[in-house]
Amino acid sequence: MDPTLRKAIYDKYIAPTQKQRPDYIGVEIEMPVVNLADEPVDERIALAAAEQFAAHFGFQITGRGADGNFTSAQDSATGDILSFDCCYSNLELSFGKARGLLEVKERFERYVRFLNAELRRSGYTLTGMGIHPNANINRNQPIQNERYRMLYHYLHSYPQHTNEVTMRFHQRPDFGTFTSASQVQLDVGFDDLTDVINVFGLLEPYKSLLFANSYLPDYPDYLCVRNMLWERSMQGYNPHNVGMFEKEIATIDELIDYIGTQSVYCTMRGGKYIDFTPIPVDQYFSHDTIEGEYFDGEQYQKIVFTPEIGDLEYLRTFKFEDLTFRGTIEYRSSCCQPLSEALTVAAFHTGLKERLPELKDLLEKDTVIYTHGFNAAELQKLLSKRKKPYFIQDALIEHQLIRILDLASDGLKQRGLGEESLLAPLYDRARRHSNPANDMLSGMERGVPLRSYIEQYAAI
Repeated sequence: MDPTLRKAIYDKYIAPTQKQRPDYIGVEIEMPVVNLADEPVDERIALAAAEQFAAHFGFQITGRGADGNFTSAQDSATGDILSFDCCYSNLELSFGKARGLLEVKERFERYVRFLNAELRRSGYTLTGMGIHPNANINRNQPIQNERYRMLYHYLHSYPQHTNEVTMRFHQRPDFGTFTSASQVQLDVGFDDLTDVINVFGLLEPYKSLLFANSYLPDYPDYLCVRNMLWERSMQGYNPHNVGMFEKEIATIDELIDYIGTQSVYCTMRGGKYIDFTPIPVDQYFSHDTIEGEYFDGEQYQKIVFTPEIGDLEYLRTFKFEDLTFRGTIEYRSSCCQPLSEALTVAAFHTGLKERLPELKDLLEKDTVIYTHGFNAAELQKLLSKRKKPYFIQDALIEHQLIRILDLASDGLKQRGLGEESLLAPLYDRARRHSNPANDMLSGMERGVPLRSYIEQYAAI
């Protein structure tokens, strides 16, 4: 790899982990906006609720689309942000840097109560599901701004690339408009960086069992279909951009090498997003010119541009453990949870971060799932499905999940903020051998209507 590029990667991703800084938590929760009449979302209703929210809580409008519609607003005191993610039927609450999760929980519930009171007037609600329950009837169109218009166009370009990769693309390139995640960013130190990536990678199959909450009838085998939708799309054109690392990262140099193999697929010139066939970073900057497409306000046009080192800013990956330029790891694989249990994802990761050596020992010695010929990436995919592999023994899985949760609880108790109470729903899931998606599907098979789960998962 070119030394200049290597230094640029180091400066962007590695150097921030060496800075002394307070230990903060960043929480992001995306939630479907649902029309309870089982009809498509009228975007005007979602937009009106967001505008009312901003006015009520004193959030300053920070973004509007090309059509003038609200896209985001921020509270100057807390740093909290309300935004639409990809489309107007998916609302996201992103919380400013926090020291404790209970303060985030209190604000989250206050915000959601207000939003749902506004939405209920029109027969709508926010709910806690990783797939919009009306994904197959909503418009599923992107927000009209540069980023989301580009992303929608890029994802829909897959038919042009089917012969270039061995991966088989799925048929839902609009998935970004109906998938909802629960993500947490945690500061990571230089000395722990490779261990965090490797150990939390080993944890991913167990997380599938606890947090699965994205069912789409198009793919009925999955309890957690979100990750597959990312991986078998243009985002997964280069598999190093998505999912698991699939190899142990032993050193910082290996991590830099790996980042060099990830692909760039967009950049900006003159305030316009350009998307193009993905190119690995360690090849991108050796090109004299690259051909892409941009939207001129009416249609897409071809453009030829010259790579610049600043284009590294537009390397956007979707790893389950994603190293960011902030010196954090963003944990991206978990679905939005029932709203009364929304902070379980953040609590789980925060607690286990405090018990990294013990978690490493537990998972490296695991014989419950890691002695049957499958690696972590393969197990994560297997355990995201409703039908479990032949070797799964519920009693052993339950025991191991409880051990993992006990470590998370110990880590949270060490913080001394009472956050361990947030893990109670996960203990319940482990003992029942279930998760929100499985609960919903089992209930629907007994005749419980989908709306009942939309309402149940909306309650806080």
